[in-house]
Amino acid sequence: MLALIVGTVLAVGALAYVLFPLFGGASAMPRRVVPTRAADAAVMEQEAVVALREIEFDRVTGKLSDSDYAELKSRYTERALAAMRAGSAGGEGIDAAEAAILASRALLRSCASCGPCPELDALYCSTCGTYLPGACASCGAEVTQAGAAFCNCCGRQLAA
Repeated sequence: MLALIVGTVLAVGALAYVLFPLFGGASAMPRRVVPTRAADAAVMEQEAVVALREIEFDRVTGKLSDSDYAELKSRYTERALAAMRAGSAGGEGIDAAEAAILASRALLRSCASCGPCPELDALYCSTCGTYLPGACASCGAEVTQAGAAFCNCCGRQLAA
């Protein structure tokens, strides 16, 4: 008798868990994430390109007439072009990852002959050993000449 009661409670619980999204209301269903203004152009462009691919497939399989295809293709092409133009205007097309990469590259010091050094706190080029533009360790004077061997103020040797 106890097994029958436990089994019934478990079955009702499982049934309630499965049916909750259907009868739980709109709050139980996952909602579509609304993109921010910066991502609107990329999302619109992606949706237009997907729609273009779908109508091309529908035309090839015979589900869409040529006249309907021409109308839909012109409509979605205009949307895709408008989204591409909106995304390229004003640098809004740069996503967060690309902005982070550009910011980290701006922090790197650069050697005149070898290019950027991978170390953030580099005083000397890790390839050729020349002093990187910065400040003299002895007097603190700014050294702007790339590859300088001596400080202009105190005369101390900068490169090893």
